[in-house]
Order: sequence, then C-alpha cells, then structure tokens
Amino acid sequence: MNKNTVLAWATFIMIFMGLLLIALGAFRYDDVAGWGFAAVGVGFFANAWVFNALKGRM
Repeated sequence: MNKNTVLAWATFIMIFMGLLLIALGAFRYDDVAGWGFAAVGVGFFANAWVFNALKGRM
C-alpha cells in the first residue's frame, strides 16, 4: 500500500464515520446532544475532504 491508497482508505473511513455520526444525531438523540453529533459528523466530512485533496500531492 502506498501513500495514496492509505489516504483513500482514510477518506472512505472518515466519510463513513461522518454519515454515522450525522445519522445518530438525526435519529437517535432528539435533544441538544443530537446537534453535537451532527456537528462532529460535519467535521469528519471536512477532514475527509482534506485527505482527498492530499492524494497525489504527498
């Protein structure tokens, strides 16, 4: 596995975890904690975007 493959897997895992956290915030927690889970999920999407942008540049 080279660097691009590792970044591709990291991007996939971050997108999956982001979707999972947003789903937890939307469907599991109805109070203020749901907003926190959704915000962290959006943060995971931002990190995945950075990892995807780094592919081929490192």
